[in-house]
Amino acid sequence: MLSVSFMIVKEIYAKSILSKSKVSDYTINPYIGCEHGCTYCYARFMKRFTRHREPWGIFADVKINTATLLQREIRKKRAGRVWISGVCDPYQPIEKKYELTKSCLEILSEHDWPVTIQTKSYLVLRDIELLRTFGNIEVGLTITTTDDNIRKIFEPSSPTIKERVETLEKLHSAGIKTYAMIAPILPRAEGLVEQLSKKADFILIDKMNYHYADWVYRKHRLEYAMTQNFFNRKKAELSKALDEEKISYQFLF
Repeated sequence: MLSVSFMIVKEIYAKSILSKSKVSDYTINPYIGCEHGCTYCYARFMKRFTRHREPWGIFADVKINTATLLQREIRKKRAGRVWISGVCDPYQPIEKKYELTKSCLEILSEHDWPVTIQTKSYLVLRDIELLRTFGNIEVGLTITTTDDNIRKIFEPSSPTIKERVETLEKLHSAGIKTYAMIAPILPRAEGLVEQLSKKADFILIDKMNYHYADWVYRKHRLEYAMTQNFFNRKKAELSKALDEEKISYQFLF
C-alpha cells in the first residue's frame, strides 16, 4: 500500500491535448500520473509510454501548455463531448496550483462544448460557478465503498468517502447534473445507494476488470471480493436498492 507525503512534479510541453476517446468523443488529460495513487488504477499502463520508474502515485507530469493547445485545437475539430479525464484525476491536488482543468473548462464553456468530468476530489467545488455556465455538463464522483477503512487500503491518498458524497450533494444542489461511478465495486459498496439518493442523477457500476491490485486483496484477505460470485451478489444487491430508490443506473458488466 502506498501513501506518500511528497510528489515528483515535472513540467512538460505536450504535443496535443484534445484526443479521440473510446468512452466519449474526446478526452483531455492535463496531467500524466495521479497523486491519488489508487492501487487498482488502470492508468498505470501509462508508465509504459513514459520514462517514469517511480511507483504510481508519487509522480505527476504537468502539461503546462494545455490551455494554449486546446485554444488552437478546438477551432480545428468538430464539436463533441469531452471526457475530463481518462488517465488522470483532473482535480488531483496539484490542480489547485496549476489550474489546468479550470483553464480547459473556461475554453470549453466559451465554445459551448458538452463535457463529462470524472474525479474523486472535492476540489471540483472550486469551479462550481464555472460549471454552471455550461449548457451540457455532467460531473461524476467515483465512490467505490461505504467503508473508509476499505478506501484507505485501495485508495490511500484519495479524499474520504464522506467528502466525495458531500461534494456530489453540493454539485447537485447547485443544479449541476451529477453521477456516481461505483467502479470497481469494493467490499461494502451496497450501502452507497442510500447515501447517494437525491445526490446523483444516475449511477454507473462496474467490477474489477484489471489485476494491478490483486496483491492488495491477498494481503488483506479480501480474495473473496475478486470473484465473479462476489460481483454477481453485489449486482443483485445494488439493483434492488437502486430500484427501490428509483435511481437511474447502468451496469457495465
